[in-house]
Amino acid sequence: MFNRYSHTGYSIGLFLLYGLLNIPLFARERQDTGLTWHSLQKGLSYLETDAPEKSILNDSKIFILKANPMLCAFQIMNASENKKQNKAADIWAKEFGMNVVVNAGMFNMTNRRTNKGYLKNYSHLNNSHLNGKYNVMMAMNPKLESDTAMIITDMTFRSWKSLQSKYHTLCQGMRMIDGSGNPMSWDKRPGQSCSMVIGATDIEGNLYFIFVRSPYTHQQVIGFLFRLIPKIRTTVYLEGGPEASLYIQTGDTIISKFGSYVSKTYSNDNNDHFWKIPNVIGIRSR
Repeated sequence: MFNRYSHTGYSIGLFLLYGLLNIPLFARERQDTGLTWHSLQKGLSYLETDAPEKSILNDSKIFILKANPMLCAFQIMNASENKKQNKAADIWAKEFGMNVVVNAGMFNMTNRRTNKGYLKNYSHLNNSHLNGKYNVMMAMNPKLESDTAMIITDMTFRSWKSLQSKYHTLCQGMRMIDGSGNPMSWDKRPGQSCSMVIGATDIEGNLYFIFVRSPYTHQQVIGFLFRLIPKIRTTVYLEGGPEASLYIQTGDTIISKFGSYVSKTYSNDNNDHFWKIPNVIGIRSR
């Protein structure tokens, strides 16, 4: 088996975000990234490229997995309905037969089980409360086969009741880019930098899962994404630091991505393994 194993690091750099975000949206969308996507298997492809700005740590790479929701199945797995056992991303993938596993969102650090936003999987409620500060809903397992297998949607653009009526599985997260392609400001922790994993969609409904080991601020990464994903729309922050996880196993390819650095609380690039996490999204190529 060919094992494409990746352990990437951190980056803190200066990025001229103001100038980028003042480019009209239509102009940003017309840019040709010139990047090459590599096929993994049906419905799944990836690219890895240098970030526009260098980090002081690790390799300053950005990894992007692209999933076609017409060709993939999506599933939430969580510890609260699976013997209350947190698992590493690769273990979640192997136990449930998934090609991809990624964080479903940040979780409550007290009980280490509950998603910080609403999370329901069919009849199981991990968190029954909507988070008023979170404006993205990831919806999967549609009630009608004619509906898209998974969407990432801006809750200020689509009614909560309509999502509940159409999907069995709903997972709420923190918005980074809105449904019109406008960046959100992160005023609470504007200078925080970290490894991170992010989910996003574009105007055509493709899904993206972005991993950055090198530490950047959230605003920097938002700016990078405008350069890398034409017509990017609703974008959700999934996790940061050593818990940030993305695992891929397709055919003869294995790709392992785990984070490390968080400024002030875990300011090192030493993590060398997946941490156990409670809530994940699984993707299986159809």
